[in-house]
Amino acid sequence: MCGITGWMTRDGSPVEERLFKHMTDKINHRGPDGEGYFIGGDVALGHKRLSIIDIAGGHQPMYSQGREVVLSYNGEIYNFQSLRRELEGLGHRFVTQSDTEVLLNSYMQWGEACVERLRGMFAFAVWDGPKQKLFLARDRLGIKPLFYSFLPDGGFVFASEMKVLLAHPKISRKLRVDALEDYLMLGYVPDPKSIVDGIMKLEPANSLSLEKGSTQARVSCYWQPGVGRTGVSVSRSEDLVARLEDAVKMRMIADVPLGAFLSGGVDSSAVVGLMSKLGTEPVETCAIGSEDPNYDESGYAQIVADKFGTSHRWRLVSANDRSLIDKMVEIYDEPFADPSALPTYRVCGLAREKVKVALSGDGGDELFAGYRRHRFHMAEESFRGRLPMFARRALFGPLAKLYPKLDRAPQFLRAKSTFEALSRTSAQAYCQSVSRTPDRDRKRWHSRRMRKLLAGYHPHDRFSELADEVKGADPLSVIQYIDMKTYLSGDILTKVDRASMAHSLEVRVPILDHKFVEWGLRVPPQVRIVDGEGKAVFKAALRGFLPDNILYRTKKGFDVPTISWLRNELADETISLGESELFADSGLFNMQGIQQMAEEHVLGSRDHHTSLWALIMLERSLKKLNLEMPGG
Repeated sequence: MCGITGWMTRDGSPVEERLFKHMTDKINHRGPDGEGYFIGGDVALGHKRLSIIDIAGGHQPMYSQGREVVLSYNGEIYNFQSLRRELEGLGHRFVTQSDTEVLLNSYMQWGEACVERLRGMFAFAVWDGPKQKLFLARDRLGIKPLFYSFLPDGGFVFASEMKVLLAHPKISRKLRVDALEDYLMLGYVPDPKSIVDGIMKLEPANSLSLEKGSTQARVSCYWQPGVGRTGVSVSRSEDLVARLEDAVKMRMIADVPLGAFLSGGVDSSAVVGLMSKLGTEPVETCAIGSEDPNYDESGYAQIVADKFGTSHRWRLVSANDRSLIDKMVEIYDEPFADPSALPTYRVCGLAREKVKVALSGDGGDELFAGYRRHRFHMAEESFRGRLPMFARRALFGPLAKLYPKLDRAPQFLRAKSTFEALSRTSAQAYCQSVSRTPDRDRKRWHSRRMRKLLAGYHPHDRFSELADEVKGADPLSVIQYIDMKTYLSGDILTKVDRASMAHSLEVRVPILDHKFVEWGLRVPPQVRIVDGEGKAVFKAALRGFLPDNILYRTKKGFDVPTISWLRNELADETISLGESELFADSGLFNMQGIQQMAEEHVLGSRDHHTSLWALIMLERSLKKLNLEMPGG
């Protein structure tokens, strides 16, 4: 695992070497084991190395035999050994044992189409001297990040993290208002946007090609998850376990100590169990416990550790551990409102004490419909299909406005959100269900200037576009597809990448092996959710391998008590949001609306914790970024 950077000028002027190295130094944490640079006049590639495979021979940037093609690469290609054998059969010769050299020769053999043969996680850049072009690519699920931007003079810069680009004095530092609205609703800025106008993220499964002298990049999608294809048989649970075992086995190749995160949930427990089956030594596992039983899963992790005989460590973290908030601002660059980033950072630090590579269980909920919102959406969808849109809007729209918001009432009395969902299209309703700040609350924050700048834009527009991409697929597969294109890469994988790389730890994600994902999405939707049980087919396949009290326990999640923090320890900061000079000076916020929501939460009359946490993280991030506000 590494960090990559690059710069190409448009007018042929030489890259400023000192500045470029200063920019690359911003991601030392991603690769503390070494660095390298290719400075080719008006083109430069940089690399910070975290050595995992072929420690002695995998230095980067790596040059082709004739030194006319140069590669800087972040990630792991898990099928590099089979690719190497194929390339050797085609006449290629190798001087290292690294997957980097396999990737370079794959490009030499197949050009841009090489990405279609790769099985792994990656973000890489190739300078193709003979063709005078840059070629960038990102892995299929978005496990590894890649940011890019055109400079005002037409130059092009890219890097693994946004902080590298922000170190360039000519980069745009203007806030992107539609990305701000995305963040306020979702708690993260979804691909391909960033919070900075002009800085983009290369989307998962996309490649980018840019010829020297051009200011127009060609971006292409080389893979789709395959939603809506013919189903596969699930009569034999061994098929699922065998495919996952294959994905785990590929990710156990390393020349450094390797371990796993173990939360005690189904996904991480399955990964740890398969690692134990495949290995000869006890697996190094780690977990974070909480002094608050509502957030503590360490007991379940210990059950799994005992079953598989792992070398297990865990550390108790106070439920009031708020010391990392400013650290999160530094790590994530743009605002990021998922509070589970704090314990994720802690467990990565714990893992790094013993290992350099850790496997995680991320992806199971997205692939096999494990979130509670999936079940709720499908229940709403069964009703939504009985009435046409105009009738639902006429009936449930007024009910949603009239029905009170009953945060403290029993679940069955909290009908306001359901009425709102039934008055919308399926994609719009799902956007609301994943939102951290729903429309009714977010509108309380909007100033007239903000509404004017948005010009009718709504984050659910993207959800509708994605739903249209898989039009005709079953409703459950549609929302899973939306999750994979938004929440998975924008929140889950972003969270893990930044938290792990801050500790120079590589995290591998076997459930998101693209071959396993392709197979999993072909499993019939009726066996993903069965009698209200999410991930039913996944759990059924693991019966006997994992204990039932792990498979069928209540999911707690990896979270922190932000509800309590904002009413107690952070109450003063919560209230001060309504007096924020930054928000007021931006002209984008209705300060009275923020003040009212803050007071309602602190007094306990309403629960606004997800919205207010997003505002706290936004304010701190914008102070650090020091962005120019958009014009009125």
